[in-house]
Amino acid sequence: MKRSISEYNFEGKRALIRVDFNVPLNKETLEVTDDTRIRAALPTIKRVLEKGGSVILMSHMGRPKNIPEPQFSLKNIISKLEEHLGQEVLFATDCIGSKAFEQSAALKAGEVLLLENLRFHAQEKKGDVDFAEKLAKHGDVYVNDAFGTAHRAHASTTTIAQFFPEDKMFGFLIEKEIESVSQVLESDQKPLTAIVGGAKVSSKISILNRLIDKVDHLIIGGGMAYTFAKAQGGEIGSSLVEDDYLETAKEVLEQAKSKGVQILLPSDTISADEFSEEANTQECATSNIPSGWMGLDIGENAISDFRKCVAESKLILWNGPMGVFELEKFQNGTKQIALAVADATEGGAFSLIGGGDSVAAVNKFGLQDKVSHISTGGGAMLEYLEGKELPGIAAILH
Repeated sequence: MKRSISEYNFEGKRALIRVDFNVPLNKETLEVTDDTRIRAALPTIKRVLEKGGSVILMSHMGRPKNIPEPQFSLKNIISKLEEHLGQEVLFATDCIGSKAFEQSAALKAGEVLLLENLRFHAQEKKGDVDFAEKLAKHGDVYVNDAFGTAHRAHASTTTIAQFFPEDKMFGFLIEKEIESVSQVLESDQKPLTAIVGGAKVSSKISILNRLIDKVDHLIIGGGMAYTFAKAQGGEIGSSLVEDDYLETAKEVLEQAKSKGVQILLPSDTISADEFSEEANTQECATSNIPSGWMGLDIGENAISDFRKCVAESKLILWNGPMGVFELEKFQNGTKQIALAVADATEGGAFSLIGGGDSVAAVNKFGLQDKVSHISTGGGAMLEYLEGKELPGIAAILH
């Protein structure tokens, strides 16, 4: 039975919250370099504390080899978490150790305990029932607020829910994620524009096929645009291409045409003679890139076309950059699209940003507060958009 975090009485209860604290750390100092996911979890944690409960937090970090590895210890994030919560955070050095159970059993209302990295145990990724049952002993109520891992049937995200038949719910973050995707896919507001970028058609084909049934405009940028350009007979030099997907690209174009969906491909490209900041560059038609040159960003005409389309949109979904935005020389296309999405949002459009690179771009250009919603789970959001049932979501709903 699904309950709502807004209505649940946490008084005197220990809330076991699955958060997504898989945050990047500085390799030398092991300090948090991007605290987006920590900040995203705060409303749920604070709700429990304000309503008289105590909090036990569990998360994974990185990909340890099922054993404790210092660089993947969640103790590295405690100071950042304490800074945001404004209080002390206790730490259990093993998520299912006897000391950890003593600590969670002794928690008083208003206290917070963070368990060590779940993935130090192989049973976590296997969705092991015994491991999930042990974790469940830490709490009286289970809250899943880790959207970034909702597409994985792991012990702490899915299996554990069976041990809380009456007391399981989503946190505010997952509630907002589901609401945002629903707003894009189920709203009758028009036009709906999807901007899909990134390197490969192969990783985005499911989402492209799903979106064609929903959107009015589909903007395609990034490395995947060159597979489409070649599929249409263009010369793309030494640009990234997936020859195995040329027929797939043609099918996407034909499907879009038959459904009245406008596909916008970049008409021009910033091409380079090597993949580096020092490269020589030239602007050329995307369908006519010279031999030995590679497209690394969209050109001025493409920016203009894409911006115009975004400006006229009422709903916007963005997943994937327009070029190699990590290199300053090739970041303008992605930056201009980010600005266009921010402007449209200010004008009343609803914008949903998902996927690690898109989120990184929005943060890099300081526009995180100028869009409607930034998804914390790239893979999970894509699978949810594709219409797949996510195990972590289903475990709460059923």
